[in-house]
Amino acid sequence: MQSAALVVPAVLGSAVLHASWNALAHGIRDRLVGFSLIGLAYTGVCSVLVLVTGLPAPAAWPWILASAAVHVLYQLALMGSYRLGQFSQVYPLARGTSPWVVAVVSLALLGQQLPVVELVGVLVVSAGLISLVFLGGRPRRADVPALAAAFATGVMIATYTVLDGVGVHTTSVLSYAAWMFLLQGPAIPLLALVRRGHRLAADLRPPLLVGLAGGLVSLLAYGLVLWAQTRGALAPIAALRETSIIIAALFGAVFLHERFDRGRAVAGAVVVLGIVLLNLR
Repeated sequence: MQSAALVVPAVLGSAVLHASWNALAHGIRDRLVGFSLIGLAYTGVCSVLVLVTGLPAPAAWPWILASAAVHVLYQLALMGSYRLGQFSQVYPLARGTSPWVVAVVSLALLGQQLPVVELVGVLVVSAGLISLVFLGGRPRRADVPALAAAFATGVMIATYTVLDGVGVHTTSVLSYAAWMFLLQGPAIPLLALVRRGHRLAADLRPPLLVGLAGGLVSLLAYGLVLWAQTRGALAPIAALRETSIIIAALFGAVFLHERFDRGRAVAGAVVVLGIVLLNLR
């Protein structure tokens, strides 16, 4: 009962960590380099961690392998979204799509029943996040490929969220996380090596410390989410996790002196309302 009460603080803490990494990575314009450094951090840390945790339970392997593969596809889809559109459009759509897709899957396939007020909370959070897409004006026909890629990215997020939400119950959280991150870690760095060749080392050098630090923060953030998924329903956890977008916008306004206009304030208020609904009992 006590651990269940810690779910919301843990997931919101994860959202703060995720937003902190976004603030740190603000200056890494080369997305392939940024994702490569995150992958190197995953690989380095988890190579040591698996020596401590040992092998996961046999029942966990299908979930670990599937989740690692989907995480890699998610990273590729997100980078593709960035190439097609602006960050301010594609990222909120990708992150805002995930909670309601997770809710649909949880209800239809996993049989996780949600109180009506919590379901409304999930949808309100998603609506608040997706509304950020329209701050720059109504999307044009030329934006459709980028928005489609962002939506596909959101479906990938929902997919690995559901996979992990089921798989983490088959073994210890630490063992599951260590092997899942270890298996996905080398994929993007190897892709970058194929694309950049001998130039990669020079490209990695300037943002090296920031990128590796971001990978460590990302590991801790998602580790908290995995722990929370062993103690709560997937859809509310997915919704709470994606509040990192609003937190990142606040960080940008306070620490980076970025604009936090009325549209972002309204979207933030909608997300806060969703959080309140998720916590009503």
